[in-house]
Amino acid sequence: MTRFCNLKLAAMILFLLLLPSSIFSGATAQQRTSNISLGSSLTPHSSYWYSASGHFAFGFYPKGNGFAVGIWFAKIQQKTVIWTANSDGSPLPDDVILSLSSDGGLILQLNQGQLIPIANVPQPAFSASMLDSGNFVIYDSESRIIWQSFDFPTDTILPGQRLLAGKRLVSSNSSANHTSGRFQLFMQNDGNLVQYPLEYTGEKDYAYWVSGTSAAGDDVSLNLDRNGQLYLLNATGSNIKTLKERGNISGNLIYRATIDEDGIFRLYSHNLDHYGNWSIEWWSSDNKCDPIGLCGMNSYCTLVNHGTSCACPPGFDFIDQSQKHLGCQRNSSDEGCMEFKESNYIIHKLEYVSWEDDPYATFGSNTETDCREECSTDCNCEAALFKNQECRKQKFPLRFGRFKQNEPVVTFIKVSIRSSGTKIESMKKMKEQRMNILIIGIVLLTLAVFLLAIFGVLSYRYRVWNYKKISGQGNNALFEDITLRSFTYDELNKATNHFKDEIGKGAFGTVFRGVIANGITVAIKRLEKVVAEGEREFRNEMRVIGRTHHKNLVRLFGYCHDGTNRLLVYEYMSNGSLADFLFKSEQKPAWEERIEIALNIARGIFYLHEECETQIIHCDIKPENILIDEKGGVKIADFGLSKLLMPNQSKTYTGVRGTRGYVAPEWHRNFPITVKADVYSYGIMLLEIICCRRNLDMHVPDNEIVLAEWVYECFESNELRKLVQHEEVGETKLERMVKVGLWCIQDEPSLRPSIKRVALMLEGTIDTPTPPTPPSFSISI
Repeated sequence: MTRFCNLKLAAMILFLLLLPSSIFSGATAQQRTSNISLGSSLTPHSSYWYSASGHFAFGFYPKGNGFAVGIWFAKIQQKTVIWTANSDGSPLPDDVILSLSSDGGLILQLNQGQLIPIANVPQPAFSASMLDSGNFVIYDSESRIIWQSFDFPTDTILPGQRLLAGKRLVSSNSSANHTSGRFQLFMQNDGNLVQYPLEYTGEKDYAYWVSGTSAAGDDVSLNLDRNGQLYLLNATGSNIKTLKERGNISGNLIYRATIDEDGIFRLYSHNLDHYGNWSIEWWSSDNKCDPIGLCGMNSYCTLVNHGTSCACPPGFDFIDQSQKHLGCQRNSSDEGCMEFKESNYIIHKLEYVSWEDDPYATFGSNTETDCREECSTDCNCEAALFKNQECRKQKFPLRFGRFKQNEPVVTFIKVSIRSSGTKIESMKKMKEQRMNILIIGIVLLTLAVFLLAIFGVLSYRYRVWNYKKISGQGNNALFEDITLRSFTYDELNKATNHFKDEIGKGAFGTVFRGVIANGITVAIKRLEKVVAEGEREFRNEMRVIGRTHHKNLVRLFGYCHDGTNRLLVYEYMSNGSLADFLFKSEQKPAWEERIEIALNIARGIFYLHEECETQIIHCDIKPENILIDEKGGVKIADFGLSKLLMPNQSKTYTGVRGTRGYVAPEWHRNFPITVKADVYSYGIMLLEIICCRRNLDMHVPDNEIVLAEWVYECFESNELRKLVQHEEVGETKLERMVKVGLWCIQDEPSLRPSIKRVALMLEGTIDTPTPPTPPSFSISI
């Protein structure tokens, strides 16, 4: 008997020794499994807890300068967060640990020992699971759910999830910032599903969309089915209203319903069997200006290029030009009723703009003229709304202005002549004091001419002195041939509001949005490595970019060389980068538009390579460095960071430069770097433009992960239509663009065409021969 017990004990010890170490270390997070045992943990730099199919992931994702905990779709290139824990909390540090404990559920542990609960469980937890429904659940020892993320929605509900009475969805600030935004979808206890600005919950005057189901009574819930049907159920389980009928059941479709940052509630679908982004199936409002509060005090929402923009009425300017949603303020002081004169004001008219209706006086009015006259003679009237034969006098501030084309309302704004730009008051004074003004004018003109002459002499002498001072310091090369504006650090600090509005970050510095003194919005790049690389790159940009002018290159307006501060002032590109356009848009850009984009980029590179006074190799051609202006035109950025070639040079050796995935093979072989390195990077990007996907994508079948290899495989098998599924494209143009791209990414630089030849082939001006079979696809990733 003793021998048998010893054998049994030995077998148990051997079994424990053979168990995977992950069971003890909590490394089960690295496995794609839905079972999460007690003691399992995650950090921002480990893997995630996946659902069984891998469709959903739970873990840390970037938030500001730290991290947040959330759930997202894991098999879609455009990461879509559908739930966030403590969404309004501060970003978490990179040394935080998330663990599953028996007494606390999900606990965040900071390095100071501070514990932050994410899920407070009512009884001891036993295990957890990331379900394929997108629901993260915690079980007790009898496998009963004691906590689930579905009970605490943020801005999204998923199929099988219910928005119960008294619960709400709150919009995020943006697609990248999931803190609470300005709008909510509220399932009220009276049976109505209503959208409000977040600060006006339950105040019916501020509802901008309503389901109209208040007669259904209490305990109504919003439901989304797996077939895409979005509907309301009452307490008995009866369907009282269908917002969206069931969708097409063919294909592997998934759905989500989200209140977006613009205040519109939308139903999205995505086909997991095809590459692409989310498609909009239904939306709550056709007019994107419907949400109340999109624009601040004394401003109103208008529709611009299928989007929205805030505008100021006459007599008002934006409080902050870079943050127009903050509202507008008067551009003159109010004289008040003590000094009121009707002749000191003019009335401006706005049509189809509605405001919050809060009049201090109302009277019947047959015509617009009567309403205008009534406001102009009343010193207390600052604005008036004429609608349905009524004139409703208002005082500033006006709130919740929205363009509504189908609403026949007229707004009269009373504006002081001093701020209206007219010259009525000046003309009146000229009639009264013509002789005095004439004399004063002649005196001032004479004085102005005299002062201008003195200023010209002093300015000339100052420039000569300043030039000598710079020459004496040995910095003559720095300012050679520069015709740009020189800014002080204080000017740019003020222009960027102390560098608060960060819009991008690169290898050599950070980019901020700013508004300079003349009211122009600019992008200000602050170089951060000024001692070594940064200062060298600054000098290159100053000498070269100032002499480059092309419609497909980002324009440099000026610079700052103030002590240790090195900053560049660029034109502001309002529509983001080509990467956003290709990879983050809800729909693919049109095929012809993509062809034009590819051609314009090639023309810009051709200017750098062959038409510049000093030949330039960009060295970092990629979609993030192609920016889009307000008219949709593409421009190449960051070319001033490249290695320059003198006219008598043909090649140069240097350290590896550029971005992984776009770097030509010669960088890694210590071969001479020529302009053909840019051609290679352009070729990779051209294939991305064709297919609207990244060069490397781990969420596709294995043979499609490396885009260049997949494209050549499709080319060889005469199956190019696979690259542009569900698009109407010209077969000839598609084949031409693919062949050009494959020529550009040849391993041997001498086989790659010049960028001029690339542009001619894309135009169809010259024939595009069949590219050779590449010896390898050793693309650096």
